[in-house]
Amino acid sequence: MELSSFLMIFSFPFLYLLHTVFNMAMRKRDQECYILDYECYKPVDGRKLSTEVSGDVIRRNKNLGLNEYKFLLRAIVSSGIGEQTYGPQVVFEEREETPTLADSIQEMDDFFDDSIGKVLARSGVKASEIDVLVVNVSMITTVPSLSARIVNRYKMREDVQVFNLTGMGCSASLISVDIVRNVFKARRNLRALLVTSESLTPNWYSGSDRSMILANCLFRSGGCAVVLTNDRSLRHRAMMRLKCLVRTHHGARDESYQCCHQREDEHNITGFFLNKELPKVATRAFVENLKLLCPQILPVRELLRFALVSQILKLTSSLSPSSKPRPRPAINFRSGVDHFCIHTGGKAVIEGIKTNLSLTDHDVEPARMTLHRWGNTSACSLWYVLGYMEAKKRLKRGDKVLMISFGAGFKCNSCVWEVVSDLNNGRHVVNSAWKDCIESYPPKSLVNPFLEKYGWIQDEDLATFKFPDEPDRA
Repeated sequence: MELSSFLMIFSFPFLYLLHTVFNMAMRKRDQECYILDYECYKPVDGRKLSTEVSGDVIRRNKNLGLNEYKFLLRAIVSSGIGEQTYGPQVVFEEREETPTLADSIQEMDDFFDDSIGKVLARSGVKASEIDVLVVNVSMITTVPSLSARIVNRYKMREDVQVFNLTGMGCSASLISVDIVRNVFKARRNLRALLVTSESLTPNWYSGSDRSMILANCLFRSGGCAVVLTNDRSLRHRAMMRLKCLVRTHHGARDESYQCCHQREDEHNITGFFLNKELPKVATRAFVENLKLLCPQILPVRELLRFALVSQILKLTSSLSPSSKPRPRPAINFRSGVDHFCIHTGGKAVIEGIKTNLSLTDHDVEPARMTLHRWGNTSACSLWYVLGYMEAKKRLKRGDKVLMISFGAGFKCNSCVWEVVSDLNNGRHVVNSAWKDCIESYPPKSLVNPFLEKYGWIQDEDLATFKFPDEPDRA
């Protein structure tokens, strides 16, 4: 056999292997998930819930007794929320106890008309080019669905893949991203539109149950539309690339399942219930989620350091037994993450994550400022936090952003994005919901307007308690 023939025979397996590896590499590149652009919704100024409006809403609730008044106002004072947040239109029309289906749909239409059009225009993607549509609005279900309403409104194609999520809670945004990511794995050159919001119009609680009136103190109007793609030809226009996503669901545990859910109180008034076990449940879900996330985002040296310190502490504790709990080593998350995008579930949520991850005030500033400016906007809150980081020009090419969210069920979902373009050129800030106020954040002192107006109530004698402009209560 000639040498050339011999080499040709044995080169076929090598060439086949090379071809297979090349195709796998190309296929993996086609499965990437990029953010092309996003648009956070800013309602009209007439829907701002100032201290005066909030006080009027509380006064109108005839189901509240003296104890409930004081509890509710104390909760507002300590919530970390300012008076620039937004509420549903029915509150300003004094119809929060009798909303209609048309009111609920109009609240969603206002968001759709403002944000979807803007993000499509800015990303350069036409509605007819959208291949995947994922809509998550937890607490309203319509027929046809809200996703069908968007398809009709923007005249999308007949073969668009549509997903309409309800009941997924504040963690629904990352569930929607996961759906998009999985669809991207099956087909190339797709464009997806993710729409995330919450409907407060039919869910404003007018009863007196303390565990349910808390929702009125935290939840506010908002929304976000995001355009994503796996098209390699568009990656030079992309803002961020998805590195990993981890979902944790503790719904099998009764304690976790029951800690926050929609229900009727003893007077058959529907509201959103939050019980006292919520902090413990959230912590447990968070810890389990981090166990899965850490190996994917932290460098090997940090994982080895953590394992070594853990073993040393375990050995030390066994040699000198003590009744005190064994100290736990801290993980340096900054070794793998540059920015922390935390769900604005409340002041306690932000401070709890700050403590557990050993973060600084600088790390949690975006979440704190978002809570103060926008309140808890449910699943879309993460995008307002991201918008703050971008508006402050914190995001540089190569930076990694960790998103952390919690939701009823109980769920903890997290993901990491890598910044793949220069976001400090002001291209997106001009269109951001933060554009009119970013220069004033963070303020030198975060004065709570509710504390200034209603703080005196915390020390008031309940027997003589009354608002300054109303008669004594019997």
